[in-house]
Amino acid sequence: MADTLDALRSLMASHSPPLDALIVPSEDSHQSEYVSERDKRRQFVSGFTGSAGLALVTISGAFLWTDGRYFLQATQQLSDKWKLMRIGEDPTVEIWIANNLPKDAAVGIDPWCVSVETAQRWELALSKKNQRLVQLSVNLVDEIWKDRPVAQASPVTVQPLEFAGQAVSDKLKDVREKLAYEKAHSIIITALDEVAWLYNIRGNDVAYNPVVHAFAIVTTESAFFYVDKRKVSSEVHDHMVQNGIEIREYSLVESDVSLMASGQLGVGEEVNHHITWIDPHSCCLKLYSKLASDQVLMQQSPLSLAKAIKNPTELDGLRKAHVRDGAAVVQYLVWLDNQMQEIYGASGYFLEPKETRERKKLGTTKLTEVTVSDKLESFRAKQEHFRGLSFPTISSVGSNASVIHYAPEPETCLELNADSIYLFDSGAQYQDGTTDITRTVHFGKPSDHEKACYTAVLKGHIALDIAVFPNGTTGNALDVLARVPLWKDGLDYRHGTGHGVGSYLNVHEGPHLISFKPHARNVALQSSMTVTNEPGYYEDGYFGIRLENVLIVKEANTKFNFGEKGYLSFEHITWAPYQKKLMDLNLLNPKEIEWIDSYHSTCRQVLAPYLNEQEMAWLSKATEPINACA
Repeated sequence: MADTLDALRSLMASHSPPLDALIVPSEDSHQSEYVSERDKRRQFVSGFTGSAGLALVTISGAFLWTDGRYFLQATQQLSDKWKLMRIGEDPTVEIWIANNLPKDAAVGIDPWCVSVETAQRWELALSKKNQRLVQLSVNLVDEIWKDRPVAQASPVTVQPLEFAGQAVSDKLKDVREKLAYEKAHSIIITALDEVAWLYNIRGNDVAYNPVVHAFAIVTTESAFFYVDKRKVSSEVHDHMVQNGIEIREYSLVESDVSLMASGQLGVGEEVNHHITWIDPHSCCLKLYSKLASDQVLMQQSPLSLAKAIKNPTELDGLRKAHVRDGAAVVQYLVWLDNQMQEIYGASGYFLEPKETRERKKLGTTKLTEVTVSDKLESFRAKQEHFRGLSFPTISSVGSNASVIHYAPEPETCLELNADSIYLFDSGAQYQDGTTDITRTVHFGKPSDHEKACYTAVLKGHIALDIAVFPNGTTGNALDVLARVPLWKDGLDYRHGTGHGVGSYLNVHEGPHLISFKPHARNVALQSSMTVTNEPGYYEDGYFGIRLENVLIVKEANTKFNFGEKGYLSFEHITWAPYQKKLMDLNLLNPKEIEWIDSYHSTCRQVLAPYLNEQEMAWLSKATEPINACA
């Protein structure tokens, strides 16, 4: 890592002008949250593997900004050459630069990897000290990354109408209507999931995210698809032609944006002045710089919200995918419960031991966070329409469960332990929907404190699930519901409570979210959106607890309709039991117990067709009414 920093600083010093600092963000040319292996530049220079973060390299220092999900992970992964900057606690990168670097400092950025919104925010902060951003013609990290992975030519596939639910022609018609309304002539679509959704295609360019490295440009008369043509089969070619979409090489997008700016792209005759719509949060500075500032409409992409509001076909597919996924999770729990008892002498999912027991079968294969995670994937892989995982499975025991986005590695992962909490957060990509579920379990004797914490998380989980709220409510207003039971004990968690989920697309999908973060105030929840419900609690070095279901926002049937707004509520579509052994029943009120019993009853009904006799017997016991158990 020291050699990497030295090499970067050498390039910074020899650059014209010499650079006082270099910003290395996590994002790619599409401002993606999750990127391909060859685009993990920030990970390469810092050693930090989390999905969110930003590196700043100066002549004498190296700094890594990340959010609360990754504080603990970053402290474990960063070398002593790096200083961790905690987002929300430490100054932002632009404020730090303004306060710590000299006047007239030159800060290097790759304009492909920085959004317009971010660049303008940085420029404003830096201008106060006459500091400036320098747009680099080549990415300096790429210059020193000698074994950088090569670009893969993974094939593009068509997402059939039976799963997409809306034809490309109808989507293009809607986009053009929005262009006309905004008096714009064209739009540049840069977010990978928006391109995939608009053109009803999928791909395999980014692990766990079925997207294609591609841009799209739609004008009032034309549509273009910028992609490595090696990825385009005859089926995809025909699909594009039938929908009036011209396929262009990926590398031509920059020059075509320049042509569009001069009215020479996608028009029947030359246009002297027209407006191009870009989303400042997903469009990179490189493409924006090709446009005249008075010819740009900068606002959220119309596809962002259109994609988030699922059509009936997508909702039906998501419900079905979650049932099959729930069956896989139950099969996994049955298997794991049996293995923990067989190998480790654990009391199991249902019983609490009177005392700790020794490992039962010393010669048998041990269970690790990775081997059990692989087993969970094998259960999912047997389900209809399975296409892969939706993110790396978080399979974590004891202290590792306190690392919010922990990713186990075969060489360093822990062995399972009957006396420790086990948390698994996982999901799958099915062609009819994307899933995301978290459950926390204990196969031995949980402490009273662990039970109290689990129950507080569960109470917040239930409170959000049963919420009824007026149209126009944002996720920021609802976030508190999941935290109040924890706050009562002086506890909290450092992550949002919910994110949108794609329809065989990215597992993290906006523009809405349920969070304490300010931008959660920007988009109201609407009927037919999906969103997760995932409160948690984490004690560094000891344990972590999280419970997660996927919800669909639906219209609520309220007695009154104050303000004629209409009211909304949630439908949960995730199906797997909550462990009653981890609940402190004294902390649950009758309505919460009724909710748990009702949820468990539905679990039995919807999962029964997918389970064998042994699995069904286990699920029946796991979902017995609480009062009957007591």
